Amino acid sequence: MFKHKANNAIKRAEAGMVTAEYAVGTVASAGIAGILLWLIKQEWFRELIASLFRNVLGVS
Repeated sequence: MFKHKANNAIKRAEAGMVTAEYAVGTVASAGIAGILLWLIKQEWFRELIASLFRNVLGVS
């Protein structure tokens, strides 16, 4: 009987962790997206990507 109540208490205590994990994941994803957007707007990054594609495709 006591074991059952203890298990329920543990389950309730951990129920909010899922929301916190989603929040951390969302913040991390938004941060990475922001960095990628910043990179894409940089001229040197666009030149680097274009140069890589030219080298891979063998276009001079």
